[in-house]
Amino acid sequence: MAVLIGLIIGIGSLLGGFMAMGGHVGVIWQPWEYVIILGIALGTFIIANTFGVIKDAGAGILEVLKGTSPKRKDYLGLLSLLFALMRDLRTRPRNEVEAHIDDPANSVLFQHFPAILKDKELTQYICDYVRLIIIGNARSHEIEGLMEQEISTIKKHKVKSSGAIGTMAEALPAIGICAAVLGIVKAMGAIDQSPEILGHYIGSALIGTFVGIFSSYAIFSPLAHKMKVLRESQCQPYVIVKQTLIAFMNGALPQVALEHGRKTISSKERPTIDEVESEAISNTPSSSAAPAQQKQAA
Repeated sequence: MAVLIGLIIGIGSLLGGFMAMGGHVGVIWQPWEYVIILGIALGTFIIANTFGVIKDAGAGILEVLKGTSPKRKDYLGLLSLLFALMRDLRTRPRNEVEAHIDDPANSVLFQHFPAILKDKELTQYICDYVRLIIIGNARSHEIEGLMEQEISTIKKHKVKSSGAIGTMAEALPAIGICAAVLGIVKAMGAIDQSPEILGHYIGSALIGTFVGIFSSYAIFSPLAHKMKVLRESQCQPYVIVKQTLIAFMNGALPQVALEHGRKTISSKERPTIDEVESEAISNTPSSSAAPAQQKQAA
């Protein structure tokens, strides 16, 4: 929503200001200039990136439009799941905990948190390191280093598409100049025409430079930046998992370990200690209880 509001304000100010100065909006509409600029930009984007990055860029744009980033309730759900796992690690036999992490899709415990289960990468991340805790031979500082390396890899992968869009945005002003040069070539071919016709051709050519600069600095660069910020925020749950499990491995009680994870959340989205106590600890479902959805279906 914020992206659409920003575009409306920006384009509205552009057109409104241009008309207030006495300009004719019809002059801006030069469809073949747009075809040249956006076509070259898309072509270079495809040349420079793999199919996976191209596909992920499309998904990233949709995420930006929807504002898909972790919210307070998502963090509370993650803390609840971690507390349940740590509680079971302390109180239940090893084989019962292994049943949850070996097949999280069919785990009664994971089914209480469908938003986390839907994120297969985060679910696998949690299961991998809980499994290492169960094994019990790894030292906490070694696990911490491994988790940090994986988080770095995940973050690098997530922001790759935003970097690709940013690179394309940097090239758009030059691509706009290419379109303007072609327009000038066309105008030179009509040098024997009247000044009115020649002026129209030159004005049309300059629209190419305008479109390249505008689309770069007013559309694609902000879009790439917002996508990067959004994707970085999506890495925060991994940091929470790391800090919580490492604290648990170092001997902290589950309640105390949760505080290590909670403190890594930005103050704007961070749940309070009371919220963690009431929702992530007191109301954490038992791993032996059927999820609400299954109860209702029964």
